[in-house]
Amino acid sequence: MSVKVKMECTCGDFVVEINEDWAPKGAARFLGLVEEGFFTDIRFFRVVTKPRPFIVQFGIHGDPDVSAKWRDERFPDDPVKESNRKGTLTFATAGPNTRTTQLFINYADNSFLDGQGFSPIGEVVENMDTVEAICDEYGEAPDQGMVQHEGNAYLEKEFPMLDYIKKAYILED
Repeated sequence: MSVKVKMECTCGDFVVEINEDWAPKGAARFLGLVEEGFFTDIRFFRVVTKPRPFIVQFGIHGDPDVSAKWRDERFPDDPVKESNRKGTLTFATAGPNTRTTQLFINYADNSFLDGQGFSPIGEVVENMDTVEAICDEYGEAPDQGMVQHEGNAYLEKEFPMLDYIKKAYILED
């Protein structure tokens, strides 16, 4: 089964199709976060395009209290059934069974991530050009610890050009 989610962003909108057969636990977590409204005012805090296109990462909440609530809400890994090709959406990890709320979209064929346990949950099906236009001015400069503890206040002050998700919602068929 698949579900489409629209991401309304400062750089334009795009749609991801979540495929529950690819990674059921990851799909359930992502869709639950969407339904809860988690992806409201969420910055794309890591955009790696140099020396080659790699990923854009998001999923640390802008409110430090909400971020703290989710920091230890890890869920088990899914087996890798699909490859990390351009346009796929995948949960970030810090090792086995450490997924929480952070995700990335692959900017290129990153199939080398497959063997490291990164299991895609879906893919961008509309407006990948919008995803590729996300501000990459700061690269990996935002400090994730600071984002966790100070949220959007830190990002707005230090990295004012970051694009962000205004809201995300499930599209009805």
